[in-house]
Amino acid sequence: MTEERGVYRGPDRRRKRTHPFSRWALHGGRRWSGGRRPGENERAFVDLYPFRDWVVLTVFLTLNLLDAHFTLMYLQRGGEEANPIAVRLLAMGPQAFVFFKGLGITLGAVFFCVLRNWPNARRGVLLALFLYQVLFVYHLLLYTGRIGNVLP
Repeated sequence: MTEERGVYRGPDRRRKRTHPFSRWALHGGRRWSGGRRPGENERAFVDLYPFRDWVVLTVFLTLNLLDAHFTLMYLQRGGEEANPIAVRLLAMGPQAFVFFKGLGITLGAVFFCVLRNWPNARRGVLLALFLYQVLFVYHLLLYTGRIGNVLP
């Protein structure tokens, strides 16, 4: 760089893409979007995430915990779990079931958050949110006795 354009501060950081897990991801980052020019936002990692993304992921994680809660309630009433992975986790105990279910969904949520500028990741989050909402309604119908034959 020449003196009239400013002070040289080292190699140009823009030659490389932002790493998905940069040191700025949790504190001090400045990159809200992937680039300065049109088309550079698609498939680019960012340092900061919009509040909307945090709200969507919080709703996603809350629906997951409600699913675990209602599943355990349903099983206490004599119901059966249809998911073979959940059956194995339940065999380890209810605490292990909630822990590993929460851990798996949290890792998936972090993965979707990091890939927020990838179209398929955005579609995946919306699909997962839709499916969890359908599952929540199903649990409510089971809980109220409108479907199923499990006694309260």
